[in-house]
Amino acid sequence: MIKYVVAMTIRVVCVILCVVVKGWWLVLPILGAVFLPYFAVVIANAAGPRTTRRVARPGAVVKVTRRDRDA
Repeated sequence: MIKYVVAMTIRVVCVILCVVVKGWWLVLPILGAVFLPYFAVVIANAAGPRTTRRVARPGAVVKVTRRDRDA
């Protein structure tokens, strides 16, 4: 979430610079404003390191008696 907010803040700065900057330097803020949203979403959706925690089976969590199964 923090990486996404930082990227979007940089994009807002790029959009503001598009109004202020003149000449060929205008290309840089335009590229930032156009491509930063894509990279921000890719970075935000990137999966972190996998954990090796085991998930307990539902049968191991709730004890089922014979009477409960017949009902």
